[in-house]
Amino acid sequence: MIDKTWTSAAEAVADIPDGASLAVGGFGLSGNPMALIEALHARGTGDLSVVSNNCGVDDWGLGILLGSRRIRKMTSSYVGENKEFERQFLEGDLELELTPQGTLAEKLRAGGAGIAAFFTQTGVGTQVAEGGLPRRYHADGTVAVGSPVKEVRSFDLRGEQREFVLEESITTDYALVHAAIGDRHGNLVFNKAARNFNPLAAMAGRVCIVQVEKLVEPGEIDPDRVHLPGVYVHRIVEVGDDIEKRIERRTVRTQEGA
Repeated sequence: MIDKTWTSAAEAVADIPDGASLAVGGFGLSGNPMALIEALHARGTGDLSVVSNNCGVDDWGLGILLGSRRIRKMTSSYVGENKEFERQFLEGDLELELTPQGTLAEKLRAGGAGIAAFFTQTGVGTQVAEGGLPRRYHADGTVAVGSPVKEVRSFDLRGEQREFVLEESITTDYALVHAAIGDRHGNLVFNKAARNFNPLAAMAGRVCIVQVEKLVEPGEIDPDRVHLPGVYVHRIVEVGDDIEKRIERRTVRTQEGA
């Protein structure tokens, strides 16, 4: 079996060119592949088309690349925690393909599974299906690019005719992923919320680059614990378990009677 380990994050992302498409793991600030993002930022790579659930915050996650204007287009389901994202989008500097969260997850999974497209009920009767959802604005605030009309078809589901919208799957040039544990063959284990989009991003990338907190030898991971098999993974970098992990919103419950 091939040893897929690389010596550093910088080396692992060194061949990602300007204009590449990336699928990037992370759910909010959980499971962001920060070492890989920072290494890509340090290289100066730009004009990127990025597919990710969200774009981090102003100074963390994909927000680092966005703040340096390295991202040309985002395909996301949630963009509400990043003021710089809002500014660039509304001023016409950034293209956004806003996609329902479950649909985005399935588009990535389907792409990794070799499925070209699928029908879903999500978005029927809205601009997701009917088109016209703003993707890019002019500087004066008018819509420069709107989303296209998508095919809607009726199917019998549980004895009832329902409408479904056709969604095309997503594949990207590269994937940047964070995992808790990985072995040298690329088998991965994710921790809690970090599992939400990282496996899907990994599947969609033609070249999948993973940072792991702990690297183990083949056979050390119980096969029943493997969340993503190594067939989807091409490069692994160990970053350690003492890396910074941020929380978007810390909330504290008021004690009863306080």
